[in-house]
Amino acid sequence: MTNDSEKSTSPNSWFARFKYLLQNEPQDQNDLLHLLRDAQHRSLIDAESLSMLEGVILFSHMRVRDIMLPKNKMICILEHEDFSKITQRVTESGHSRFPVLRESSDEVIGILHAKDLLRFQGSEPLPFNLNDIIRQATVVPESKRLDGLLSDFRINRNHMAIVVDEYGTVSGFVTFEDVIEQIVGDIADEFDVDKEVHIKAHGDAHYILKADTPIEEFNKTLQAHFSVQTYDTIGGIVINQLGHVPKRGEHITIENFKFVVVNADARNIKLLECFDKRTPEKSKEI
Repeated sequence: MTNDSEKSTSPNSWFARFKYLLQNEPQDQNDLLHLLRDAQHRSLIDAESLSMLEGVILFSHMRVRDIMLPKNKMICILEHEDFSKITQRVTESGHSRFPVLRESSDEVIGILHAKDLLRFQGSEPLPFNLNDIIRQATVVPESKRLDGLLSDFRINRNHMAIVVDEYGTVSGFVTFEDVIEQIVGDIADEFDVDKEVHIKAHGDAHYILKADTPIEEFNKTLQAHFSVQTYDTIGGIVINQLGHVPKRGEHITIENFKFVVVNADARNIKLLECFDKRTPEKSKEI
């Protein structure tokens, strides 16, 4: 004989509830999210699928301002910079697209694609004029919904948009990858740490680290002394100190370590930059 508790935990019971909920229309998104999380808890869907479904459900409510890279973190090219300086900046940054600014102003006059520089690097380089190769910049307001931006990116085949505030002033930029990551999660880029590694050094005082880095590992690697009593991960400490889930580009200094959010969504932090400020030599360029 099957008791009531066994019935409630059976797959057939869950599917019956799911069918009933869809037939009678969920009252709100919380009903649907609760049902999906219940399905994951019962191993009917895996954690990755749940994360993607949650991303799709929450996606339509997000705005460009929620995911954009702020202006103070943008790596830009100036209109009249020479070829050698431009190629050096492109090489050092590792990015593929760069806003181009008019001299002595914040006006974005176009987007430079790194691949367009290749034709000028042969044994017999062509005459270089930056204005000949920059592409038109797409401009979007901070308030634009992400689903609308994704549609625009797909229709116009753009991969980057300049973001402006209500006064038309540049406030940052957003990429196609940033938008997609809100649904599918992290996509490997130049900041990513290897799957097997939580912390990657970029010099004596500069590190890239995953937000889920265990505090014990952080303490051991950087000879730090963060408490392990309340939080398990570095991301947990950063969120606690800020008092909210931060946006990309936000930063905070905790016990002589400056943390900058490199990658985050509306739910959690994913990747952080860390600067060790404990000695004058280490903090000189921070």
